[in-house]
Amino acid sequence: MSKPQFVGRSIELDLLDDLWASPSASLLILYGRRRVGKTRLLTHWLTQRHANKGIYWVAEPTSALDQLRSFSQALYNYQTPDEPAPLDFTYANWEQAFRQVALMASAEKFILFIDELGYLIEVNPPLAGILQKAWDRWLSKSKLILALSGSQMGLMQNMFTYEAPLYGRATAQVKLPPLPYAATQQFFPEYDTAQRATLYGIWGGVPAYWERLDPKTSILENIRHQLLPSNTLMQEEPRILLQDFINDPHNYVGIMRAIASGAQTNARISTRTGLSRGHISKYLSVLRETGFVRREVPITEDPSKSRRGHYHITDPFLRFYYRFVSAHQAQLALGEQQLILNTIETNLPQFMEQNTWQDMCREWLLRASVHGDIPHTLDGVGGAWHRTDYVDVVGINWAEHVLVMGSCHWHDGLESIGRIESLVNKADSIVPDDPHRWKVHFVAFASSGWSGHARERADWVVEQGSRNKNWDATGVQLIDLERVDADLTRWTLAAELN
Repeated sequence: MSKPQFVGRSIELDLLDDLWASPSASLLILYGRRRVGKTRLLTHWLTQRHANKGIYWVAEPTSALDQLRSFSQALYNYQTPDEPAPLDFTYANWEQAFRQVALMASAEKFILFIDELGYLIEVNPPLAGILQKAWDRWLSKSKLILALSGSQMGLMQNMFTYEAPLYGRATAQVKLPPLPYAATQQFFPEYDTAQRATLYGIWGGVPAYWERLDPKTSILENIRHQLLPSNTLMQEEPRILLQDFINDPHNYVGIMRAIASGAQTNARISTRTGLSRGHISKYLSVLRETGFVRREVPITEDPSKSRRGHYHITDPFLRFYYRFVSAHQAQLALGEQQLILNTIETNLPQFMEQNTWQDMCREWLLRASVHGDIPHTLDGVGGAWHRTDYVDVVGINWAEHVLVMGSCHWHDGLESIGRIESLVNKADSIVPDDPHRWKVHFVAFASSGWSGHARERADWVVEQGSRNKNWDATGVQLIDLERVDADLTRWTLAAELN
């Protein structure tokens, strides 16, 4: 079965349709991590819904003169499709070119997509100011839809800050996120639920990565193929992603490796990398600003006051790369993959349990509280820990003094009643220490499901565990991967339709 040509993005497509329906000129800023699908979104909408009504033009990392000539010829060829532009044709300057765009959009709706805007600004920094003047003088008074897109996220974000020339002029500013987990069902119908979850845990929701995979082979075989010396994406991509923000990535790479390997506190990262805690804090601050790393504190504590922060890599692909691949470039260059594949195969269940499966369970809990699939509404969902007790999934409602505690397990076999007992035993240390009597609901997640004995005894275990405590149990739910998959898919589709 062939892969779908285009998946998801209904919200973004609706936004583009709204811009088309508007009688006024529109300026759309579209940015996001590399390969997330910005170009595919824009070209799909243009070719499928408004063919011959606009131009898609992508800047290249070449000289300013070459860029202007290429753009000029794109305009010329659109206006005279039967008479290609002379090889040396170019407008005298960008002001003249943008003036021509305004004329082309003076009578009817016209779409201009400029992709990889960062390449233009790098070789011609004044261009942002030129574009601002052109927008104010001509373009905003036309029927133009102007979409500016770029993968160099740091540059794109800085272009529209308060001090930047284009500040306040955008009709819409969209940071395109990766596709949600639910999209794997449409893109990879050949895979079962566990395979799709594992795939998402390795490659995340990046469409360009998905398109490189062969659903007729196993996940491990796809990993093997991506690690071939002739296939450099997996080795080169992390470096390229970091260099969009960071000029000297060496220490940042060390920190990312440390976090991916389980060193999640400032002290442990310092010990693993050999960097001082002061330097670690500076590097972590940059990584948090770029979105590569997030700091998480117990959901039961105030984030501004808690000193128990844990650091996590946000991007699944980077998590996987820095956990399993980054330190083995020499072996890969020699074609020695098997040792790495053996390590991946052995540790992948634990990696899934601590990362993507945990993320999926947290998303399920938050959405379930909205849709009434658990008996409590929640302010937020995260994790919670106290001394040696750590709980993967915790939701809280401060006003109603409600805590929902969950555990995540990723194994081939059915889980036993012991997992539920362990979760209940942690409640004493996780329930906030205040005068209120809290209500605690338990939700235990297991990828392969629960044994019959666990399902029969779960309510009794929770009831016994809550006796004579400063909290009252409100019930327990046992959830498996099939339930999480079905619910997340249903809820995601419903949100897109709304």
